[in-house]
Amino acid sequence: MRFEIYCDESCHERLTREPHKREGFFFIGGIWIPAEQRPQLKEAIRNLQNIYQTRGEIKWNRVCPSRQQVYEGVVDAFFESAARFRCVAIDCRKVDLVRYHNSDSELGFYKFYYQLLHHWIADFNEYSIYVDYKINRLPSRLKTLHEVLTCANLSAQVLRVQALNSRESPFIQLVDVLTGAVGHKFHSHTGSASKAAIIERIEHHLKRPVVPTRPSELKFNVFQMNLQGGW
Repeated sequence: MRFEIYCDESCHERLTREPHKREGFFFIGGIWIPAEQRPQLKEAIRNLQNIYQTRGEIKWNRVCPSRQQVYEGVVDAFFESAARFRCVAIDCRKVDLVRYHNSDSELGFYKFYYQLLHHWIADFNEYSIYVDYKINRLPSRLKTLHEVLTCANLSAQVLRVQALNSRESPFIQLVDVLTGAVGHKFHSHTGSASKAAIIERIEHHLKRPVVPTRPSELKFNVFQMNLQGGW
């Protein structure tokens, strides 16, 4: 079976701060879409934008009262589709860049990207992976991520790991919204009734709060990484 994976990150700049200035979590999220069902989900999102006359990107930081309905519709479209969402949450205060990542925050970032992707790549499937475009210090980062995923998943085919501009991908925009909602809930932000309403919409579909989940959760998986070891 062929899958397309679209990814985005939130609060990743926290990882680049000096250790004593790091706080909170950063997140990397992705949606897994069966390739043959991509057109339906894309059409659903575009139709919502047309109905509510929404211009520009759909992004978590653009949620506001005048756009609340379109964002609620986008959440509904995701839950009514076969797409699945996975997010990794990393406590920046517990990341040891010196010991485990050669003092390189960019290297650490892509190692966490690997953790997002690897555990949801299943044998005998084909995967095309698309990540939000960002400027890397080393241009080979995506090539290396592709090679590592290929070597770690010999019974699957990782066809490509490619950067896309989020303006060109409604699916990366969708990931931005879902990942932003997770981050909002993790950091207990208040003050935005519209954003609270989007989280409530997600929780209505889930029939549970947005919290870290067990590995068996398939529709909306939130993996809070344990960087301290132990059981």
